[in-house]
Amino acid sequence: MKKGPESGACTLAAPGDLVESDPDVNSSNGTSAREKDTLPSPGEQENVPLKNSTEASRKKLCGYLNKLGIKGPIKTWKSRWFFYDENKCRLLYYRTAQDINPLGSIDLSSASFDCKMENGEGVFEIRTPSRAFILKAISKQAMMYWLQQLQMRRWEFCNTQSRFPVGSSQLVNEPLAGRPNVVDNEDFLPLVKTPTEAVGLKAASLPAPQTSTALQNISLKHPWTEIQNTVYNICGSRQLWGNNGNVFRFDEFQEHPENVDEEQEAEVETGCPVKEGTLEDGRMGPRLNWIRRARWMNSGFLGSEELSREKNSVDKVSVLQQQILTLTEEVKSQKELVKLLHKALEAAQQEKRVSNMYLTAAEDKDRLELVRHKVRQIADLTSRLEALEQEKKELEQILTLRDSHIQELKEHVQLLMEKNHAKQEVIMTLTEQMARELSDPLQEANTITVETLYKQQEEIEHLKDDIDAYKTQNQFLNSEIHQVTRLWTSVAENEKALLMKCACLQARNCQMESKYLTVLRKLQEAVPGLPSSHAELVKNLIQEALQWDVKEEAEESFNLNPVSEYDEYGFMTVPDYEIEDWKLLAKIQALEIKSNKLRSQEIVEKPLRDRWNSIGELNPSAELKNLIRSGIPVEHRQRVWSWMVSRHCSRVPGHYQRLLEQSRSTEHPACRQIELDLPRTLTNNKHFSSPTSQLIPKLRRVLLAFSWHNPAIGYCQGLNRLAAVALLVLEDEESAFWCLVYIVENLMPADYYSDTLITSQVDQRVFKDFLSEKLPRLMAHFEQYQIDVSLITFNWFLVAFVDSLVSDILLRVWDAFLYEGTKVIFRYALAIFKYNEEEILRIHDSVEIYQYLRFFTRMITDGRKLMNIAFNDLNPFPMKLLRNRRSTHREELEAELCELEQIKAAYVKERAEQRPQDPKEVVSEEEEES
Repeated sequence: MKKGPESGACTLAAPGDLVESDPDVNSSNGTSAREKDTLPSPGEQENVPLKNSTEASRKKLCGYLNKLGIKGPIKTWKSRWFFYDENKCRLLYYRTAQDINPLGSIDLSSASFDCKMENGEGVFEIRTPSRAFILKAISKQAMMYWLQQLQMRRWEFCNTQSRFPVGSSQLVNEPLAGRPNVVDNEDFLPLVKTPTEAVGLKAASLPAPQTSTALQNISLKHPWTEIQNTVYNICGSRQLWGNNGNVFRFDEFQEHPENVDEEQEAEVETGCPVKEGTLEDGRMGPRLNWIRRARWMNSGFLGSEELSREKNSVDKVSVLQQQILTLTEEVKSQKELVKLLHKALEAAQQEKRVSNMYLTAAEDKDRLELVRHKVRQIADLTSRLEALEQEKKELEQILTLRDSHIQELKEHVQLLMEKNHAKQEVIMTLTEQMARELSDPLQEANTITVETLYKQQEEIEHLKDDIDAYKTQNQFLNSEIHQVTRLWTSVAENEKALLMKCACLQARNCQMESKYLTVLRKLQEAVPGLPSSHAELVKNLIQEALQWDVKEEAEESFNLNPVSEYDEYGFMTVPDYEIEDWKLLAKIQALEIKSNKLRSQEIVEKPLRDRWNSIGELNPSAELKNLIRSGIPVEHRQRVWSWMVSRHCSRVPGHYQRLLEQSRSTEHPACRQIELDLPRTLTNNKHFSSPTSQLIPKLRRVLLAFSWHNPAIGYCQGLNRLAAVALLVLEDEESAFWCLVYIVENLMPADYYSDTLITSQVDQRVFKDFLSEKLPRLMAHFEQYQIDVSLITFNWFLVAFVDSLVSDILLRVWDAFLYEGTKVIFRYALAIFKYNEEEILRIHDSVEIYQYLRFFTRMITDGRKLMNIAFNDLNPFPMKLLRNRRSTHREELEAELCELEQIKAAYVKERAEQRPQDPKEVVSEEEEES
């Protein structure tokens, strides 16, 4: 009975033009298609478990298939000998098995496989990104065998290529440690037995399938290759054909064994491709070609009886040889690891020696040479970074291709499931109809003839065949989807590992550049004692280090300089200080901050961002408090700030617009002071540094609206900075206005921004109390040198550290400040002194202490460390204690102010009693002399 189509359809890439062959592949010149490797016996390829892909890969895949080509407007089938190249994951095809040069090849590393039912039995497709190849096997079993074997070999090659070498960074290898090397034994498709008549040894020994015409099977697109193969076959037949035409005899070649070198003998005996002895034009020398073909004939085409006798022993030897190879590779890997560790140790010792040489160098010339050595190291790291970035781009392209393949597979699976469902409904309908008709034999005999019944039964048999074909098709497609998904996952893991390695290299690059700038700074301090030429060289190096190549950053997709000029909110990462030494310190600090961020990206920042992404609706809780203290990611900060402001400060609809109308119609007394302060607001931020910036008018409107909203305060210097930060994060000016209202009227105590600033002064006294309790050594040091810390800290409290901390740390402080209140300012102020306590204690001069306190907040590079000090090391910090201290010091300050008012009143009264003489009675000295 004739069966229906027995394959399935699945498209992974858009088909290209179906032509005879792709460009020639001459990688195998000098060796015939059958000489690629010794072919195994047919019986050895049967019943190979799918999970044992390593053993299967040793059995060569080759055989005759029909390939659909195009000769003009007519599509024709051409018989081709196909051979799988394990080293390159390519399927080479020849006209016959005896040809030396391939007509073309198919790259399987990025290919997908497809079997369409509509094309007939045994037809399947191999789709690559550039084109599609339509092939046809002699039977369904041969087709499924080819598809299954090609899947296994594609997986083995891709899985091998995805591994990093032993010497790669441990950070890259760790995510791949648990990855299996072979395809899991998924029960998608039963294992197909080897069709010995279609593939392997028997197929190679049989003559090539004949076509209807002699010229139909010749490739017209590769005439030169056809000529080479024909000449080779003619020469080979003259030399080898003898002894009644038996090409498998080896007697006539025994007299010249000494002419083959030892390396070729080893290659032939192990079944590896022999490529030595080829001429420059790609053709094999006659003598070496004659010997190679003889040895291949002797080793590759043994008699069937001899193969059967030696099968068991050969299997055991093969297993032992494979184990030896595996252990040898493992030993090599361990040796490579030991070598790398030795190199790392030598590098560390070398760096230590260089540092000692620098410290002990007597002349500045030696130190400059060491600096140049560090510059060369930085250049080397930069080149390695470029290579990794190129590899990352290639992996991204592969990943995009895999995604498109998977999407197309899903669409085709859905379509096939729908077709299968429709077929099943038809079968069920016909089955029910037959059951009804067979229930009444008498009626059936009257209405249906025997011939009609036979046709229906035949149709049912055809439908059953179709069901079997669809089942086979679905099983294959499931296995294809599963394998492609695993390959995509492998590429994604590799990309993640490369990103982690790239971040580590960037962090190391930041550290190296920071050390380089530190050395330059030390040299800068020693410039007065250097010769003029050396001093000029140091000066040029410093200027080059401080320059920013903005054009190069904009043009290049990947910036080798890991520190950008501005951060996400427009703050300059290296402020433009007037003093060159401060510029150098600022760039060193920027590099250290970038290095810390890169190192904590995967360990701290990514898990924290994942936790924020999992939060939906915001509700006050201990978990949210801890998350806010750790810092809000940039993508969530605007939403969280708006939520915190709206919790305590409800918006009045239209209120802000009415205030703007009032400010336009009536000039506020503080308008002049606001205009003076606008150009001095956040001068290190690109959104406020220019008078034409878009945020300057918004800031002006916010400050004018607040001055009319709160007449008791109006405008106070410092409010401009608070409003500017709110504008940068919230972007909307009305939201920034309500944020300013929330800070001044809800978070800060009353009278904090009044004319007397009485509460601000109270907080300074409270802070001194906490400083004495939490950091007694530091406070005693300040008292010893008569340092008044309020001269430094007063502005911290007034503007919540704006213009004092770097932007990344400042915004983390504001995150917690908007949620918890002014207690956060006390915590961070104490943490800043604790962070730099040892440095301050080493200074023993009051002037130097004041100079250090002017900029020491800008030298804080580790925001995580500062946060841990503020919220962990300084505990406990009860709010009740803060309120009691404020109350006590406020009473003392008010009493002092009252006493000052009394003294002032007494002084005014005394001056009033001492009335001056009448101006008319006052005589000048000149008049008295005259």
